[in-house]
Amino acid sequence: MDSTFLIKVAYDILGENALAVTAASSIYTQKELLDAKGFAKAIGIPHIILQSKNLDIPGFSQNSPDRCYFCKRELFHKIQQIAKKHHLNAVLDGSNADDVSDYRPGAKAKQELGIRSPLQEVGLTKQEIRELSASMKMKSAKKQPFACLASRFPYGTKITKERLRQVESAENYLFSLGVTQCRVRYHGHVARIEVGIDELPLVLRNASKITKRFKTLGFTYITLDLEGYRTGSLNEVLEL
Repeated sequence: MDSTFLIKVAYDILGENALAVTAASSIYTQKELLDAKGFAKAIGIPHIILQSKNLDIPGFSQNSPDRCYFCKRELFHKIQQIAKKHHLNAVLDGSNADDVSDYRPGAKAKQELGIRSPLQEVGLTKQEIRELSASMKMKSAKKQPFACLASRFPYGTKITKERLRQVESAENYLFSLGVTQCRVRYHGHVARIEVGIDELPLVLRNASKITKRFKTLGFTYITLDLEGYRTGSLNEVLEL
């Protein structure tokens, strides 16, 4: 939602001097990529799909607490090269004011490379961006927060393409049942489901179907987190 709002405003103001870039990788879902393509086409902005092999970045698949730093540094460096090729002098991202409250090592990479975060710089929160998007009649105003699939793995758990697809398939199944916001955290044989507190009853009503489906995906034990969905729950083990 944040990046969509940012690029819409940038394109409204800058016109042909704005360019949208989307990273396509195994750590992102196909739905997110299709949404990005559809939105760029709808507003008419030039759009480049950057193929990124995150799992090949040294230090990424090993999944240390600094994982996002290695990913963001490689990604934004490539985007800067694209910007230079198109004679553009700034690279922006959609970070907002709420993001400073969570552990985000990727912010260090942005600072080192000089990446700007306009929404964060002016103090816009997630809710304010949602309200502004709604006032502009943007469909993304109702879009739920979504982090890359690598965020589903506890630090130290190796990230592989097979495990990423396992988690993506599990979450897609929950969405098919009517869940609007969820995370399936990967704990080896255990799948820990996070949904909004108001959607806990929906998951419980479908417990047998979810269990059966998740076991076909390779999970042995399926659990429901009673605290519900919250951003960065896997950071709770860190001493920040």
